[in-house]
Amino acid sequence: MEQSILTPFLLTLFAGLATGIGSLAALFARRTNRKFLSFSLGLSAGVMIYVSFVELFGEARISLTNELGGTAGMLLTVLCFFGGMLLIGIIDRLIPSFE
Repeated sequence: MEQSILTPFLLTLFAGLATGIGSLAALFARRTNRKFLSFSLGLSAGVMIYVSFVELFGEARISLTNELGGTAGMLLTVLCFFGGMLLIGIIDRLIPSFE
């Protein structure tokens, strides 16, 4: 296989096998530990969000620095990143919760 195809294929295979091994561990568990389940789900969600943000931030930084120059592009990237976080926080406060 070509090197550019082999690496993503192996990473996908590893992720799929890890999912299968994790599901086997849950299958053979005698009882459900809700604290551990909550912790592990929160951790995995946090990791996925972090990876998404890092990828988006890098792409935005490259695009904006190519268009606006180094300093202005980086400054706009950081301002928009934290502005988006602020907007999400405001929306979270304004939308009522059903709990």
